[in-house]
Amino acid sequence: MQTVKTHFDVGGMTCANCRTKIENALRGTAGVVSARVSYTAGTADAEFDDSAVSRGELAAVIEHLGYRVLDGDAKPSGGASRAVGFALIIAALFMVLRHTGVLNLLVPGRLADSQTSLAMLLVIGLLTSAHCAAMCGGLSISHIASHSGDGRLAALRPAALYNLGRVASYTAIGFIVGALGAVISLSAAFQGALKLAAGAFMVIAGVNILGVFPGLRRFAPRIPKVFARGINAEKARTNSPLIVGLLNGLMPCGPLQAMQLYALSTGSALRGAVAMLLFSLGTVPLMFSLGALASLLKRRFARKIATAGAVLVVVLGLSMLSQGFALANINIGVLSPGSQSAVTDRAMLTGEVQVVRSTLASGSYPTITVEPGTPVRWIIDAPDGSINGCNNRMLLRAYGVEHTFTVGENVIEFTPETSGTVRYTCWMGMIGGKIIVN
Repeated sequence: MQTVKTHFDVGGMTCANCRTKIENALRGTAGVVSARVSYTAGTADAEFDDSAVSRGELAAVIEHLGYRVLDGDAKPSGGASRAVGFALIIAALFMVLRHTGVLNLLVPGRLADSQTSLAMLLVIGLLTSAHCAAMCGGLSISHIASHSGDGRLAALRPAALYNLGRVASYTAIGFIVGALGAVISLSAAFQGALKLAAGAFMVIAGVNILGVFPGLRRFAPRIPKVFARGINAEKARTNSPLIVGLLNGLMPCGPLQAMQLYALSTGSALRGAVAMLLFSLGTVPLMFSLGALASLLKRRFARKIATAGAVLVVVLGLSMLSQGFALANINIGVLSPGSQSAVTDRAMLTGEVQVVRSTLASGSYPTITVEPGTPVRWIIDAPDGSINGCNNRMLLRAYGVEHTFTVGENVIEFTPETSGTVRYTCWMGMIGGKIIVN
């Protein structure tokens, strides 16, 4: 047998699972001796018996999976302009959603005592499921569905079992990492670090889906190859959609890893499990629909879904980064949380103390002006209905103040020593305010 080595540049890989999928398909092709795929480099190398299979047939195997073989002049152009275009779209969407307060709802910093925040976890799952469904879900489910029996219920059963497995796996992982968070001291700084990590994962995942900055692929989250090989080998051995769903919950995915960090930040096994349960349920409608209709789904449509989902994933990641910087007491300009009041309350000198009065609003914190060197007595009135799961605790770290609001008058005391602008935030890093010292 005489073997030939060949090399492909592959477009369309968006996560480490893509590498495994292409590698397994090539290795399973008759005549292929060995195959190695690099997600980071976007390449595939194969050694094959040219009397049994041709290079063109191997390229067809890759393209049948929904990826593109890029050879010579076939390599895409206009990458820089495409990247700029996506950057402008993401920036505009981020600013609009933040200005309207929608981002504070879409990315709850922790499970708050609020039905709205709990419901928003479902929304996050629905938005980020575009990535999972377009790049992994349809192909996985269509493979499983090919083993189902006749009849409508038999056709839907694999998709239902697959999603049941995913939900169970996500929930169990949320319970475990939430329990781990319970034994870790979740200070504001630590929560900020978790948010920064989660946000970075989501931004990297979204950019990788868009394919505009291949250099970021090396930073994509992934599990050790030995575990990945074991999981994929088990998936290959079983035709059970339930088992495949359970195993898919263990595979690396930027949005999923971000939500796992979020579950860790809850500091509770129960809240971590609930967070991941709601998130996974949010992914079910699109995953189930595409799984049940996988044979009818056009790849071009799947790519459009993935692109739209990627933009949303990046925007949500930027919001998480914003909250992380706020909790870490770092001012990053446009990424710093907004929602401070447009009205400035000025302090009045009363004896040796400057007194300032403000009113708490449900979606914003007061902005006040005080003088340096004189003690401040800040009286904040919290009317009925103004306190929610986000703004109920204020962190004014510059002066060592952490205050939990109650209905009625709340008194906060501190002494500003130097002039400047001091920023403060809610305990979740969503709502920010500022104190102008001059």
